[in-house]
Amino acid sequence: MTDRVCVAQIIGSHGVHGRLRVKSFTADPEALFDYNPLTDETGTRQFTLRMTGMGKDHILVEASGVKGRDAADALKGVRLFVDRDRLPAIEDEDEFYHTDLIGLVTVTEGPEGDVAFGTIKAIHDFGAGDMLEINHVSGKTVFIPFSRACVPLVDVKASRVLVSPPVNLFTPAKPDPEELAEMGGKLDLDDEPAVTDSGEEAAEETGEAR
Repeated sequence: MTDRVCVAQIIGSHGVHGRLRVKSFTADPEALFDYNPLTDETGTRQFTLRMTGMGKDHILVEASGVKGRDAADALKGVRLFVDRDRLPAIEDEDEFYHTDLIGLVTVTEGPEGDVAFGTIKAIHDFGAGDMLEINHVSGKTVFIPFSRACVPLVDVKASRVLVSPPVNLFTPAKPDPEELAEMGGKLDLDDEPAVTDSGEEAAEETGEAR
C-alpha cells in the first residue's frame, strides 16, 4: 500500500470565478475538508479547499491559488491526496481506499476457477459514476462500471478483484437498422454527431449554499 491516499478528484470547473467541482471519495463527502491542505499526485502542489455548495454527486469548492475559469479548467482530472496516517484506520474488511485498488489483478469466474482479466490502472468519474480503467490481458484498455453488478467482490488483502464485465464490452457498435435503411443502406462515416450544451452549470447554481 502507498503512504498517500487519493481522497478526491477534480472533475471540472464551475462558473467563471475559478470554482471547482470535486468528487469526494470519503464516506462523508464533507469530511474531505478535515484533511486540508490536500496535494496533487506528485505531492508538490497544495490545495486548501473551502466548500461553497453541493451538486448532485459532487461538491462545489474554492481552492487556494485557483483564480478564473481557465485555471480551474486546467485542473480537470487532477486527483487529490492526503497522507495515509491522517486518515482513520479501516476496520471493516469490506472497506478500502480507491488508491489501494490500483495495480490489483482482476479476474472473472470460469468453470474451473478464476480467469485472468487484467490489472486495474485507475479509477475515474466521468460524470455517470465511478469507472475502473483496466489493462486487459489482450493489451486493450477497457472501462467497467464500479458497481456491485460489475464488480461483485473486492479483496484487497488477497490482491484480487472479481469482475463481471458487461456482455457487450468487446462488441463493436453497430448502426441502427432503421437509420441505415433510411440512408439507403449506406453509412456516411464523415458525419459527426452534433454536440449540444446541456446547461448543467446553470442547473447546479440552484444547489449552492447561501
